[in-house]
Amino acid sequence: MGEICVHGVVPMTYFDNVQEAAGWVRGRIGVAPDVAIVLGSGLGDFAATLGEATSIAYRDIPHWPAAAVVGHAGTLVVGTLGGKRVAALSGRAHFYEGHDLRTVTFATRVIGTLGVKTLVLTNAAGGINLTFKPGTLMLMDDHINLMGSNPLVGANDERFGPRFPDMSEVYSKRLRQVAGDTARAQGLALAHGIYAALHGPSYETPAEIRYLRTIGADAVGMSTAPEAIVARHMGLEVLGISCITNMAAGVLPQPLVHDEVMEVARRVRAEFSALLEGIVERLS
Repeated sequence: MGEICVHGVVPMTYFDNVQEAAGWVRGRIGVAPDVAIVLGSGLGDFAATLGEATSIAYRDIPHWPAAAVVGHAGTLVVGTLGGKRVAALSGRAHFYEGHDLRTVTFATRVIGTLGVKTLVLTNAAGGINLTFKPGTLMLMDDHINLMGSNPLVGANDERFGPRFPDMSEVYSKRLRQVAGDTARAQGLALAHGIYAALHGPSYETPAEIRYLRTIGADAVGMSTAPEAIVARHMGLEVLGISCITNMAAGVLPQPLVHDEVMEVARRVRAEFSALLEGIVERLS
C-alpha cells in the first residue's frame, strides 16, 4: 500500500528524512568527505585538528538526533586532514536514551548518503580482557550485538541496501591493517579484541562481565554495533577503535563512574588523535 495522504500531502518517510538531512549538509559543506569519524565519549577533541573546518550543530540539521550525553559535543565538523576531506561527528545518539535504533543510526545513513565510503567508529569501552588496562586502545576485530534488537528490523528499503546484508567482515581487514601499520610507525601499542554492545544505561554486573568474557568479548560498551551494521548495509568500509577507559565490573574492587571514563579519555586523547591522523593520512 502507498502512503496515506492527508489534504493531498504525502508524509515524509525515513528515506526522505535522510535525503533531506544529507541535502541540507551538502549545501553547507560542498564537496563530500572522503572519510567520516564518529568520536565517542571524551574523544571529541580530535575534531579541532581539522583544517579549513565548517562546524554544524546537530540541532540545526533536519531530523538529526541530539547528542545529550556528557562528553558528546553534538557537532558535525567537516574539514581537511592529510590532504583528505574528513567529517568528524563529535557525539552520537544512544539506544539507552530512549531512541529507536533507526534514530540511533540516522547519522550513519546521512553519512552514507553524502557519498562517504570509509567510516571510523570510536568509543569509550570497559575492559573485560584481563590483560587490558585503562588507556589501552583496542582495534575492533568484530562485535557481539547483545542490545536485543537490530537497526535493520522492519521493512527494508532497497535504496539503502539489501534485505540480508553479509556481516562476515563488519570491520575491514584492510583498514585494520592500515591501523596496525600506523600504530607500529608511531610506536603505539594497539590491542585487538571483540566488542560486546549492550543496551545500558546501567553498567554491567560482575556476573554479566564473567558471561561476556566466557563468550569471547574483550571489551563492552553501549554503542557502535548498530552504526557498523547500518554502514555495512550501505556498503561502507568500517574501522572500529575502542578506548578502554575503565575496567569492567568485578575486575577491580571499586565502583564504576562516568567521571573515570571522561578522565581516562582525556589522558589518552593526544595519542588517540595522533593514531586517527596517521590512519587518515595512510588511507588510499
